[in-house]
Parts: sequence; structure tokens; C-alpha cells
Amino acid sequence: METLVGAEFAPETTYLNTSTCGLLPARAVTAMTGLMDELAAGRMDGAGDYAAVIAVRRSFAEIAEVGEDRVAVGGSVAVHTALIAGSLPPGAEVVLPEGEFASVVTPFAVRGDLKLRFVPLNGLADAVRPGTALVAFSAVQSADGRIADLPAVREAAATHGARTLLDASQSAGWLPLRAGDWDYTVTGAFKFLLCPRGVSFLTLTEEAQTSVAPLHAGPYAAEELWGPPYGPVERFADSARRYDEPPAFLAYQGAQRSLELVVEVGVPALHRHATELARQFREGLGALGHSPVPSDSAIVAVPGLGGRAADLAAAGIVVAERAGYLRAAFHLYNSTADVERALGVLAGG
Repeated sequence: METLVGAEFAPETTYLNTSTCGLLPARAVTAMTGLMDELAAGRMDGAGDYAAVIAVRRSFAEIAEVGEDRVAVGGSVAVHTALIAGSLPPGAEVVLPEGEFASVVTPFAVRGDLKLRFVPLNGLADAVRPGTALVAFSAVQSADGRIADLPAVREAAATHGARTLLDASQSAGWLPLRAGDWDYTVTGAFKFLLCPRGVSFLTLTEEAQTSVAPLHAGPYAAEELWGPPYGPVERFADSARRYDEPPAFLAYQGAQRSLELVVEVGVPALHRHATELARQFREGLGALGHSPVPSDSAIVAVPGLGGRAADLAAAGIVVAERAGYLRAAFHLYNSTADVERALGVLAGG
């Protein structure tokens, strides 16, 4: 893996900020640059190739361990979530964790006629009750990297007949994902999946599709992809492709190569690598007298230490400050040397 990483990444900083945005591998940059050159030259290839969208869907399906026919592509988690929010009847109860990311919460909140109930993350499974229509939450929390109790939430939802919406934006790529275990999953691909912004995924079980209308459908949602593009779509795709947004071809050109890399390395290997570095960082923080959030996550968060992000930045180490936490995230392009460098700066404070 070391040789592969060296060929694909050459950051000028110590980059520990994948939770905000992943680094683009060289192969993705080359693909996108080639497409931009085609467009600048006025050649037809510059319009983009739908073959890239097909390849991206296939790769994500492999990563998410779900059939391609259950994957819809798009550009943002908020748009995907809004489709699900729009499918709920007035008065439906949606249970969400306190402090959940805005893209998961806001589409439900703006409805104005849903009953939203916010509970602590560690009490999410216990909060599901008869009459709960949907549990919507992130597998890994953005602010502090905590991993939800996925089996417990899934069991509670099944017991009470609630549907589930899992946001895998902070987990897909390093934490194994079985999308078929959830009624819906949404995933922004520009973090641990190393894609350009403008690539996201929605998965739906076949049963869940029966209540979701393709509200933003265009010609790419039609069963006949290259039919007449005028007038309303007469027949939607029989698969989840009916929920596709028109793809941002430049982003998908790069995403094809990024996801090929993730598949090539493999999620199990990425999980081992990232979580081991995170473990080393937590132990080092503890030795310095800090108390990071307990977790087995690839994301490390330290309450009250967010102000040190500027000191790290001055030393060429990129992290994030979120809700008062110092947040560092580890991925395949990180090493033990990165851990030691960050700890060294924090020790000097």
C-alpha cells in the first residue's frame, strides 16, 4: 500500500482533515484535467462520458455491499435526504441524534408538519417507539467522531416498524458499510471516498422505493436513457436510477478513478490503517494530559482543544475545529510520522 499511496498523493502539508474533505488521488486529477482540456478545445468528449457514471455506481455498490440497482447518484446529501423527507406523511415522527449534521436534519425541519424528536446518540435505539416513522442519523458523528450503535438502532427500528436513514458520509471508505441493512443510506463522497465535491449516493431497499417519488427527475431518471429529452419522463427506470440527479460529469470523471483506488486498497485495509493511527494519536494525547472522546473511530476529537487548530496550522498540520473540539481524521495517506508531528506541536503548547 505504501508504494501505491506514494504514487497517488504528495500533500505539501500534514493533512489530518479528511473529515472535512479528502485529498484527490493523482489518477482523479489526471482524469478531470483531461476532460477539462477536451471542453476547452471544443471537442465533443468535453461534455462528459456517461460511462464514468456507470463505473462510479458500480464501484460504490461494491464498497457498500449492495446491488447496483439500489444505488442512485447525485450531488449532495441534502438533496437525497430531502427526497426522503418529502415522502413522509404529515405528523410523522422522526427521531434524530442531538447535534446531528445539518444536511440530515434540515430537510425534515423545513417541512414544518413533521414531529422531530432529538435524543442523545447513545440513547438513539432506546428512543425508537411504536409510531416512530423514521430514525435518521449518521453512522459516525461529524463533530466528535463517535460511532453509533448500529446493530442496536437497526434492531429497535425493526421491532417497532420504523424505517432507517443512515448517513455514511463520515464513514464510507474506512468503516464497512452494508447499505442493504438500512432502508435508506446517503453518502457524500468527497471525504473518505476521496471523490471531488459534487458526488453523492442514495441507496434504497426495493420496499422503501414504493413510497418515494422521483421529485427531481430529469432525462437521466428515465428507463430509456437516450430517448427524446422533451416533455415529461414517460417511464422511470425500474431501478433506483429513477432517483438520479443529472450527474456533474467533471466530478464523476474524477470519482471513477477515486473509487477505483478505494476498491483496489479495500475497506478492510483502510479500516485497519486509519483506526491504528487514530489509536496512536489518542494514546499520545492522553500522555499529554488531554482526554479525547473515547472511540474506535478513524476520527479523533478532543473537547476544549479546538483553539489549538491555529497552532497546528502554523506548523503545516491541517486539522479542524468543530463545536469546540479539535478534530483530526486519519486515512490511507497518513502515517505514524504524521501522528508524532501533531503530538509534538501540541506538546509544545
